[in-house]
Amino acid sequence: MSQKNSNDLQDLQYFGEYGGVNPSISDSSTYTFISAKTMFDTFEGNTEGCYLYSRHSSPSNLYLGEALAALEGTESANVTASGMGAITAVILQICNAGDHIISSRTIYGGTYAFMKNFLIKFGIKTTFLDITDLDTVANAITPSTKMIYCESVSNPLLEVADISALSRITKKNELPLVVDNTFSPLTISPAKLGADIVIHSLTKFINGTSDCVAGVVCGTTEFCLSLKDVNNGAGMLLGSTLDSMRAASILKNMRTLHIRMKKHSENAQFLAENFEKDGLRVVYPGLPSHPGHLIMGDQMNTEYGYGGLITIDVGSLENANALMELMQERKLGYLAVSLGFYKTLFSAPGSSTSSEIPLEEQEEMGLGNGLIRFSIGLDDDIKRTYGLMKKCLLDLNILDITSIKA
Repeated sequence: MSQKNSNDLQDLQYFGEYGGVNPSISDSSTYTFISAKTMFDTFEGNTEGCYLYSRHSSPSNLYLGEALAALEGTESANVTASGMGAITAVILQICNAGDHIISSRTIYGGTYAFMKNFLIKFGIKTTFLDITDLDTVANAITPSTKMIYCESVSNPLLEVADISALSRITKKNELPLVVDNTFSPLTISPAKLGADIVIHSLTKFINGTSDCVAGVVCGTTEFCLSLKDVNNGAGMLLGSTLDSMRAASILKNMRTLHIRMKKHSENAQFLAENFEKDGLRVVYPGLPSHPGHLIMGDQMNTEYGYGGLITIDVGSLENANALMELMQERKLGYLAVSLGFYKTLFSAPGSSTSSEIPLEEQEEMGLGNGLIRFSIGLDDDIKRTYGLMKKCLLDLNILDITSIKA
């Protein structure tokens, strides 16, 4: 299914103005017109191929948007200066005062904080629930509900949303299904499964080099144009515009996404299987022990594997901190937030990327103090990496050599 999307992305060719194999970067904040009438028409959104001001659009951003639409199989895409820029614009475009959102309870901490703490100022309420409990989702819908929001694979617990089933619920109730696919580009294609709007933090896997922050909204041409409307478009008026230089850089990095995702998944699968055999509590959608393993198998694009994220519970925050510090010291990766880098990144989400979620709610959803989230890197010799990581676990007595399963 997503093989076609990958081919569509690879088939996009742009030439620079002097015939370069990369498109020329539009390094201008504003654009000139020969005719005053054309400027007026452009401001009104009535001209194709003309540019007015880079907060509206630029050639570099449109090239990247076209590539991302091809990646996700949507009609169009708008790029933004951050993942949160994409998320907040979508929500504020769809919801008005008095409206209601249904959201997965396990989502990125920034998204959670925006929904719970910020939207209240506008009278927009959110019900957070277990997105895998479809009956609960359906029963939570009220006349004021305006969207259902989830992540394909959730941050940080790696819960797998049944996007097809959620789509049936939203379509029955004439609601949009908004899916954050940051953790699983190419691995899952939400639009093909019935999602109406697909969001990414491009900062992560899609860019893949941890050197910029960006986001995207993929959807219908009508919705993407509404976000850019000069009079009432949330994307336009909130000003979350991506810099053209960064857009060009991300477009180049996207060309290797299919190769990188396969390697991230291959390495994560190997580590998850072996650490589970060692007796650790490992969460990874590629393990039969994962509650969402079968659902993931049904909706994934198998050639890209189960993704590059795993979590391991080492029992306590003290153990987690000691292990991460030792792994960094031994050059196994970086104690850092984010994901999708060539090197493994690890963090304790309860005290970092999910710290916006109150402790009692973290405990309720199973986000324990000893949980470490790993974004597995592109290590060439993953067996060597496993051996070195295992030695760290043994040296800290997190693993006991006498109790390791054969």
